[in-house]
Amino acid sequence: MVIDRITPISLDKDKAVAYARLAASEYAGKKVKKCKYLGGGSFGRAVSVTYDGGQTIVVKLLCNADMLEKETHDLSLLASHCSISMPKVLFVRKADDSIPVDCYGMEKIDGRCALFSLRLLLGSRRKRAEFADKVTNSLHSLHMFKSDKFGDTLSPDCNSWIDCYKPFAEAVLSKAEEMHSIGEMPDRVMDVMRAAWAKFDTIFSEDVEEACLIHGDLNLANIMVDKGRLAGFIDPLNSMYADREYDLFQFDNFFKKKFNLRQTYMQKFGASKNCDYKCAFYGLWNEVYCYIKSGVLVGIIMNPLIDNMYARLAEL
Repeated sequence: MVIDRITPISLDKDKAVAYARLAASEYAGKKVKKCKYLGGGSFGRAVSVTYDGGQTIVVKLLCNADMLEKETHDLSLLASHCSISMPKVLFVRKADDSIPVDCYGMEKIDGRCALFSLRLLLGSRRKRAEFADKVTNSLHSLHMFKSDKFGDTLSPDCNSWIDCYKPFAEAVLSKAEEMHSIGEMPDRVMDVMRAAWAKFDTIFSEDVEEACLIHGDLNLANIMVDKGRLAGFIDPLNSMYADREYDLFQFDNFFKKKFNLRQTYMQKFGASKNCDYKCAFYGLWNEVYCYIKSGVLVGIIMNPLIDNMYARLAEL
């Protein structure tokens, strides 16, 4: 398995809005009234498009040529099995001369992401507990859909979770070592990765019995709330048939103690004996993987992951 940095297609805000307007107009055959740039990450840009008459959709433009099939497949798959709203894919458009990036249109989920919902963040402890209850119930509805094989949703082909995950984890470690040798991976990251890898067999000593459908990137930024209430999930990433606990480590990023999402899930639906250790490992490896792919090291996320991994290792 080879893991390398992706060089994204250049796409600034103005171009994203112009391309989204054109794609949305082509799809509906209607005049576009207004567009609003919603933002984006390393490999995508999202634009809200409102037609004459008031209907609003979201167009996502992809800065990587290999993302379209996977993203739209996973969004449709998860939407069909989740008990809370997820955006329905409305159209898919391959890049051409007029729009040089792949894109797709989807339904808009009302509200804003939980990460920036002051009503939710400043609400009572009871309201936050109710929110955690609804989020975890909805996530568990996804986990109830299973496959007889582990792996990517497009072609799961592994008989066990370790057969699926360990080669990936080893490839991330190998790439991190390569980057460290040329000064592109900090010593602190490399040291904790080596210490965690030495305990891999202990951390992953329990068999994962079920290959569950996972969102892959469920954090507060991808949970939508409307007037302080759960409205839906957005933006799955690297969805798989996997260890369901692989869907929990993101809950430890940002306002962990405010919502206790992972702990709520574990209390309600059970967890493996080593869940805390696995989530520490999953979180660290995922952030290193994201750094390898994007070239962006986010200290506010990475540093707590390093500290947590050391704390968990000290318990073993």
